[in-house]
Amino acid sequence: FCKQALEHDWQMLVHCNGDATIDQFIRTYRQAQAETGNMKKLRPVIIHSQTVREDQLDAMKEIGIMPSYFHDHVFYWGDWHYESVLGPERGSRISPLASTVKRGIPFTFHNDVPVTPINPIFNIHNAVNRVTRNGRKLGQEYCIDVMEAIRAVTIYGAYQHFDEKIKGGLEVGKLADLVILDKNPLTVPKETIKDIRVLETIKEGKTIYKAE
Repeated sequence: FCKQALEHDWQMLVHCNGDATIDQFIRTYRQAQAETGNMKKLRPVIIHSQTVREDQLDAMKEIGIMPSYFHDHVFYWGDWHYESVLGPERGSRISPLASTVKRGIPFTFHNDVPVTPINPIFNIHNAVNRVTRNGRKLGQEYCIDVMEAIRAVTIYGAYQHFDEKIKGGLEVGKLADLVILDKNPLTVPKETIKDIRVLETIKEGKTIYKAE
């Protein structure tokens, strides 16, 4: 499948949650590059990347693979991973955002609807705080700052889909896609980011939602 994608210059978005399957994708993508000679930056994406290791992030940086993290796992199932599924060491480092930022790898967040609701503000909140449903601070060294989390739901998302020239930032010539919030996520206490409300949503310059 990797070879077929590279033969057609197709971008691949592949579901890889555990580190063994991430190994598999890195290995097969490299093999496909060698067999096809196609070294173009097609921005392949690893969906979830939940247990990605540091050495795998190095390889992803080299190849140009981007992770899309289901980072709300930290809140919803972090306790479960810590206590039974992965254990304290591996459970604490699920979705290692800070390691990704350190390497300069662009990344995004997503939600597995209907497993969890779509809520970019909650995505940002969890990336900045990393606190589980039961209040456990999980892998605090992997927290990132608010602006980096905002980039993950804006410009990095546009970049991941080759839309960075028309979306993802407030610049002349880009689509006027934006939200107006009731509070500034950069200045409120980080523990309250989840409570920020969207007052208005504007799509291509037209208001499509307004809070009552």
